[in-house]
Amino acid sequence: MDVLKRLFEQHFHAPAERVEPLKGELGGSGRNLVRLTGAGHAAIGALYSVREENVAFLEFSRHFRRHGLPVPEIFAEDLNRDAYLEEDLGDTTLFEFLGAHRSGDAIAPEAVAAYRKVVAMLPRFQVEAGRGLNYKVCYPRSSFDRQSIAWDLNYFKYYFLRLAGVPFNEQALEVDFSRLTKLLLAAPREYFLYRDFQSRNVMLREGQPWFLDYQGGRKGALQYDIASLLYDAKADLPPALRQRLLDHYLDTLAGCIDLDRAAFMEHYYAYVYARILQALGAYGFRGFYERKPHFLASVPYALKNLRWLRDNVRLPVALPALLDALDAIGASEKLGTHAAPAAGLTVRVFSFSFHHGLPADEWGNGGGFVFDARSLPNPGREVEFRQLTGRDAPVREYLDRQPGVDEFLAHVSALVDASVAKYQQRGFSNLMVSFGCTGGQHRSVYLAERLAEHLRGTKGVEVEVRHTQLERLGLERLGLEKLGQENAPL
Repeated sequence: MDVLKRLFEQHFHAPAERVEPLKGELGGSGRNLVRLTGAGHAAIGALYSVREENVAFLEFSRHFRRHGLPVPEIFAEDLNRDAYLEEDLGDTTLFEFLGAHRSGDAIAPEAVAAYRKVVAMLPRFQVEAGRGLNYKVCYPRSSFDRQSIAWDLNYFKYYFLRLAGVPFNEQALEVDFSRLTKLLLAAPREYFLYRDFQSRNVMLREGQPWFLDYQGGRKGALQYDIASLLYDAKADLPPALRQRLLDHYLDTLAGCIDLDRAAFMEHYYAYVYARILQALGAYGFRGFYERKPHFLASVPYALKNLRWLRDNVRLPVALPALLDALDAIGASEKLGTHAAPAAGLTVRVFSFSFHHGLPADEWGNGGGFVFDARSLPNPGREVEFRQLTGRDAPVREYLDRQPGVDEFLAHVSALVDASVAKYQQRGFSNLMVSFGCTGGQHRSVYLAERLAEHLRGTKGVEVEVRHTQLERLGLERLGLEKLGQENAPL
């Protein structure tokens, strides 16, 4: 973090007094993001080892700002040390704003208005700023071409279908992929394609949208980005609202180009399919391959969108093998374990290290309970336990014997049980409970597992457990494959 502190001090002429992990740091981007504050100033610092993506983000940001688009100002950079400093746009994503302004399918006018502003801004990125953009810095491809499409479809095939145990006829599926690719490539592709235009990559500040995470952008078709936003899985927009927003987008787009709406719609739903398949590949990569099961919680929403498409849309090409594979997804035992559609209340229990900050609230509900376990005896101080975790029997037995542990759990359980009962009465769908300790390896893991055991079997409650520091340690050993880097959700 020293390089980010140095950049902060050089830009603001004052030292950074506080550095804290940014909410969402443990998501899918792979970047290490922190907020630096000091002397009344704030900035977001980024550390990321993929130089090509850093170059693309910085150049695109400056280009977009020259066109008056609401993207963060770049304060400073040191690409030799994989670091840059950008404007702090706050903490409210469009996804979080939507979650706070909806009840089921009833979405408040404030959230609809925010979405209308976002879709009206998209043509300015695609058309106005797309002209004159330096596409030579795009990474890993300069256009959404046949190779890009093949990567996405194979990502879905190998990281989702294969890892989920879904049966498919590979040759027949490749024939369908060829048909779908031909249809996608028939659309005009001379515009800027944002690539990850979704609700978590739009910030709201004083009611206005600001845009992030376009470093994967390239030249491509207009349909892809609006499909990404409107079929963003966990945003779960109602079909009627999706149609109204699509109409608003097309009305705005017609002011920028000579738009043939029928020709646009001829390819639109093919791009909806392509984006959903890419997202499913990302959920499989993060959920099955990287063993982060919370990503699989998005799968039911993606499947819901696919069912709607199958019932309401007829593509101009036949995709029988693909549709058969999609039908077979519901029978996957792995997905049945990790990604059953939410019915009732889901309690997500986390362990974490205070050195790395609180777990990200990816559901827009404000974070729930956070319990500090550092008052309890620390097994990590004992040589025999240092290489173990709170899931290992010797550590569990040690903590079971320590005074104060059962009392601590009893108080926690009483608080959580009371909230579970109230959440169920009020029809809430998510509750988050987090345990932190110094290293995130022993006490917090033990307590998360004990609480999960206590909650399992509660009627109407689904329990998910994540150990963020153990995941972090696992990622350090595992690393990322090239395919996963290209397609991981940002």
